[in-house]
Amino acid sequence: MHPYILPIAKSFKQYAQTEKAAGAKAYMRNQFEYFGLTAPVRQSISKTYLKESLPVYTDLGIIIKELWDLPQREFQYFGLDLIAALKKQWTPEIIDLLEFIILQKSWWDTVDFTASNLIGHYFKLFPAQIINKTGKWNRSDNLWLQRTSILFQLKYKNDTDILLLSRYILPLTASKEFFIQKAIGWALREYSKSNPGWVTEFVNQNKLAPLSKREALKSLQRNT
Repeated sequence: MHPYILPIAKSFKQYAQTEKAAGAKAYMRNQFEYFGLTAPVRQSISKTYLKESLPVYTDLGIIIKELWDLPQREFQYFGLDLIAALKKQWTPEIIDLLEFIILQKSWWDTVDFTASNLIGHYFKLFPAQIINKTGKWNRSDNLWLQRTSILFQLKYKNDTDILLLSRYILPLTASKEFFIQKAIGWALREYSKSNPGWVTEFVNQNKLAPLSKREALKSLQRNT
């Protein structure tokens, strides 16, 4: 185990709760093991450690891949926090590590954080990479890459590229995948807070899955 991981592993084990771990595992359909840390406890431990110590940037890839090999899901959450803590040092090549995170131990919890917080920020730093990377993701057969292509602009508000958003939603409107239908609705719902007229017109002019449509119009309906 990389020396940087040892202190956080010790802290996580110290605060482990067996009952909560079993509940978290069941909630995630028994896909991952857990220490059973509550979110506030885990976040406090991680925040304190990241404030006290950060690894050298060149070790980031090694550390992240080791964290992803460990069974407890809290290690992957810490990995996401670590990448975010080092964002001032990001280089264009970190996109390969972010893609690794999307593809390994994939589930909505890590993928959604990565898409909206990490990849969204990455493309603000390196916009020349957007079309090449997100286009491939959207055309891939991997639902998590497709979901990321739809969600990476989630926090862009008025900076959202609506042509790109449309281009990535429309080929997937007939998808039977829950996580794709939900992503379409979520992306449109968030953008409706900045441009309600465009979202209303988009929903009216395109055939969306019922779930996507319900999610897209939630904020608009609350405001009527």
